[in-house]
Amino acid sequence: MDLRLNMDEYLPLREVVFKTLRNAIVHGEFEPGERLMEVTLAKRLGVSRTPVREAMRMLELEGLVVMIPRRGAEVARITAKDLSDALEIRMALEDLAAGLACKRIDDEGKERLKQSYADFKKAVSSKIIPEIVDADVAFHNTIMDMTNNPRLISMSQSLREQVYRYRVEYVKDFSYHDKLIAEHEALMNAIIARDEEKAKEITRIHIYDQEQIVIANVVIAQK
Repeated sequence: MDLRLNMDEYLPLREVVFKTLRNAIVHGEFEPGERLMEVTLAKRLGVSRTPVREAMRMLELEGLVVMIPRRGAEVARITAKDLSDALEIRMALEDLAAGLACKRIDDEGKERLKQSYADFKKAVSSKIIPEIVDADVAFHNTIMDMTNNPRLISMSQSLREQVYRYRVEYVKDFSYHDKLIAEHEALMNAIIARDEEKAKEITRIHIYDQEQIVIANVVIAQK
């Protein structure tokens, strides 16, 4: 893995290191439970140990890193409780969004949604995990945009990074990809048809499936 600092003249170095490591963790470039050695990371990033140490403390506060006595820092493992808490919130937000999208989508929105689905289907066929995850995020963001509710969109965006880790993990399960495509297509069709109850039902099933796959493939495997 090639860690690169995206330098920002307006941010202190510890913030730049923090954002770099945070991005690597949520995108699955570091595995849950993987040790994070200050010396090694400092060398790879081309910085001293001080900003790395400060970034570790910030990551610990976010729950992405845990400090183990006599062992040091490691990537926080995904727990069933953390997963459930995050996806409960996501389900509530996206259930509401699906219903509002059915009521408020216009012809332009329908075309945008169709394009988002086509982009997602193409990304799945590529089998490139980051592309699939980003296309999945874009598809659900399109639905959120159709609500025309800036506060709901803002709440969804604040949750996005928290659930990104889980998206990466369930997308890694290639055996689920056919069902994933089918669920996205069914959700698109329900919203275009303005079938509010169907759209909400598909949304709940989709997020429940995600939770079960991550529990089976990650949470149980970590034990």
